[in-house]
Amino acid sequence: MDKKLFLELKNVSKFFPGVKALDNVSFSVREGEVHVLCGENGAGKSTLMKILNGVYRADSGTILINGMPVTIQSPLDARRYGISMIFQECAYVPEMSIAENLFLGDLPVNRYYQVDWDRVYKRAESLLTEEELLENLRLKDGIYTKLKDLTISDIQILEIVKAISRNPRVLIMDEPTSSIAQKETDALLQRVLELKKQGKCVIYISHKMDEIFRIADRITVFRDGNVVCSKSAGELSIDEVITLMVGRKLSNNYPKETVRTGKRLLTVKHLYRKGVFSDINFHLDAGEIVGFAGLVGAGRTEVARAVCGFDPVSAGSIERDGKAVQIRNVSDSIAHGIAMCTEDRRRYGLVLIRNIRENISLPSLDRFIYGLGLHKKKETGAVTEQCTLLKIKSSGIEAPAACLSGGNQQKVVLGKWLLRDPSVLILDEPTRGIDVGAKFEIYRFMSQILRNPDKGIIMISSELPELIGMCDRIYVMAEGRITGEVFRSDFSQELIMQYATGVKKEQ
Repeated sequence: MDKKLFLELKNVSKFFPGVKALDNVSFSVREGEVHVLCGENGAGKSTLMKILNGVYRADSGTILINGMPVTIQSPLDARRYGISMIFQECAYVPEMSIAENLFLGDLPVNRYYQVDWDRVYKRAESLLTEEELLENLRLKDGIYTKLKDLTISDIQILEIVKAISRNPRVLIMDEPTSSIAQKETDALLQRVLELKKQGKCVIYISHKMDEIFRIADRITVFRDGNVVCSKSAGELSIDEVITLMVGRKLSNNYPKETVRTGKRLLTVKHLYRKGVFSDINFHLDAGEIVGFAGLVGAGRTEVARAVCGFDPVSAGSIERDGKAVQIRNVSDSIAHGIAMCTEDRRRYGLVLIRNIRENISLPSLDRFIYGLGLHKKKETGAVTEQCTLLKIKSSGIEAPAACLSGGNQQKVVLGKWLLRDPSVLILDEPTRGIDVGAKFEIYRFMSQILRNPDKGIIMISSELPELIGMCDRIYVMAEGRITGEVFRSDFSQELIMQYATGVKKEQ
């Protein structure tokens, strides 16, 4: 028996300045169904879901719930109709506590119309105790821990729990696993299947094909604001979905080029930060892509932030081109030719209220300032060149960074550091939440960068196939220490996971 149709969007169109985001799109989901949306960044998936959640208003089209037309003008309207959404880019207030975040926008009130904080804290404590997805959160102050003290992974999990705890009829999940570890991913996918059994409608957006085919009942593929295919999951293969997404076949997922290694670019010796990592030793040679693997919380990002001057260190030394250097802040690292594309692009990588031009040129303004003035023509030319090189989809370089898709925001972050032309480029989760076509482009740029004989790349990633496909060597971390160094000839997921879980120790 066919499941009951619960939600329909008919002939929806949406225009942004210079961009047609959605072109007469129709979409539906049934009760007890997991409907997966696929497509490249900027294809229109998230835009359609934001219209359904009331963040955007459609320029034309109709939304129907149980066959009746409805008007959704805000997320509050969406919530009244039982719609809840987990966004790809977590929108959070760093100074808020976990308890406040879990009830943000839905704070209970007492009979005096004041916030009932007792209920907030009791419910938050209950969620922390009962919710399996929260059991691995690293909290120093329990429910009073501020979000600024959490990792992007922990924040992502909190956003998932917040959405599920509202008991929605329709749950929209936009790249929910882009920042979380495999264990949490498995738990989340199991939860999705449980919600399906309860008759909930789940709309799931992901670029991770293994996840999609574990949970999908139907798959709809978007390209350039249009639906190009909508079929049951059993009628499609991974290769077919990828081809439909990008409009071409990708013959080689990892375009790694073999480059002769050169001089020692970076040496880190006995780096130590109390309570975070200890005795960190590694090096990077010109021509290399050196990977950092490990479970979430292993300390990979923290080491990279220390090398780049984001965070202080207690002891240890850093050498560039064989000479000891002092890196006390980000300006020092830039001066020494070290740059980092951060994992949390919205918080640390972009100035969202500024446009593409300003974001890309920001670290390189000294190249465009003459006397007391900015040479805007040269700045515009350099930024336009980066946008063309990286194939950034936008209405132009004056478009606000906040209006870009996640993948295009990632390209802007990469573009600003490519323009700076560092010798050591650190990429922290460079393909988080972006589609297979955009991933391929970033991998290709990485290989192109290394054609310069004086450059090297450090790549931090939670995706082992990505590290194995692109790296020359991989350092593995666990609990703040480097537990192993694996060379390309010995690469295997099993060996890396043994080091990452502490089962195997370096000889």
